[in-house]
Amino acid sequence: MVKYVIAEQLIGKEVMTSDGIDLGRFLDAEINEVTGKLTALVVEPNADNEFVKKLDVKEGKLKVPYASVMAVNDFIVVDRKGVA
Repeated sequence: MVKYVIAEQLIGKEVMTSDGIDLGRFLDAEINEVTGKLTALVVEPNADNEFVKKLDVKEGKLKVPYASVMAVNDFIVVDRKGVA
């Protein structure tokens, strides 16, 4: 039950790099069906950002590896190296 509450609280949070680049908003999470581990964040990309335009956006979504997540609070902060 707690996992659903946490996921609901993440939806819509801004996803930013540790150096302040706004990547977009959290939409969903990608989970490995075999292990049950979180593998990636699915982000609605900020189309106005030049850095984001250079990233691999597929079907209007950007996948950010979970290993890149540094912190979750008011924003989801990710390591820029893991995104590029």
